[in-house]
Amino acid sequence: MSKNAILPPAMLGMLGGGQLGRFFVIAAHEMGYKVAVLDPDKNSPAGRIADVHLCAAYDDSVALKQLAETCAAVTTEFENVPATTLEQLAQHCTVRPSASAVAIAQHRVTEKTFFCDAGLPVGAFVVINTEDDLPSDDSSIYPAVLKVARFGYDGKGQARVKSRQEAQQAFAQFKHETCVLEHMLELDYEVSVVLARDAQGKVAAFPLAENSHLNGILDVTIAPARATEVIKAKAQALAIAIAEKLDYVGVLGVEFFVSGGKLLVNEMAPRPHNSGHYTIDACVTNQFEQQVRALTGLPLGDSHLHSHAVMVNILGDVWKGTEPAWDKSFAHPNLKLHLYGKHEARPGRKMGHFTVLGRDTESTLNQARIARAELGIG
Repeated sequence: MSKNAILPPAMLGMLGGGQLGRFFVIAAHEMGYKVAVLDPDKNSPAGRIADVHLCAAYDDSVALKQLAETCAAVTTEFENVPATTLEQLAQHCTVRPSASAVAIAQHRVTEKTFFCDAGLPVGAFVVINTEDDLPSDDSSIYPAVLKVARFGYDGKGQARVKSRQEAQQAFAQFKHETCVLEHMLELDYEVSVVLARDAQGKVAAFPLAENSHLNGILDVTIAPARATEVIKAKAQALAIAIAEKLDYVGVLGVEFFVSGGKLLVNEMAPRPHNSGHYTIDACVTNQFEQQVRALTGLPLGDSHLHSHAVMVNILGDVWKGTEPAWDKSFAHPNLKLHLYGKHEARPGRKMGHFTVLGRDTESTLNQARIARAELGIG
């Protein structure tokens, strides 16, 4: 344990009030800490259960002053908090992860450049600053995906393009913001690693997870991934290498493509990750407790997987004007339901998830598929 470890009942700060922040508040409360949440939404899921909810913008000087004066340490639940906010808070209290690490993940061009400079395997891409940067039709980059460099998530700010003309149209729709044009790979499958790293450089990585998406949003996560031992080991090694090169402290999610048996880095998230939600029910220590531990200087917990798990996201689409059939979900004795307490259900909005636990992957996946169909997902 660090000599300067922050112990309960200290106040911790969370920038962001979504579901990731909510799970952090729950973990911190269970460990004896108090939490102040900064989020401009008066109905934010994390703000509603926090000890203090500062309902203000992320660059609000009064709110930041209060955080700095009352919190022993501050972290974030999403990467689009202004890096300047993290820098300002770091002058007064512990901030993890650092502003420099978060800034790299905030911008796809910076992120891709970081991966390349670090010698990490990535798919072919082209940076698009102006329309003149768009490759001609004979380029091997097509078919491709055009992605805005900032503020794109869950399929937003992305467009599939097969030609320069389609890329031009998409670039215009994105108001000529800087983009990354990525070659569309033929995927075997997608995987992710979630890990925690402390200030002494110790790493606790969770098992490799296998992910599938629906309309650009994570749909199902299988843990452990149905991957070879070589892929599992290499993915963890690459994720750890990224954390080390960033001198990262906190929880980090790294997404990978597997194409033609080759592992390629896709993107990273400087926070707990949706694909790590299975850890809440299936691991000795979940990703949010690890976030608290890394932030406060406590020893990292055991990341061992004690059950096979399949996590399924629940989007606002399943409400359809009425409350979903939760009785069917609760009828599965090995299903754990987590609803985020969001104020309004909207199509495409993450409203909750469930995790099915089991002794082997296939039977657990089959049960998850049944429960998924009962809720009308997909």
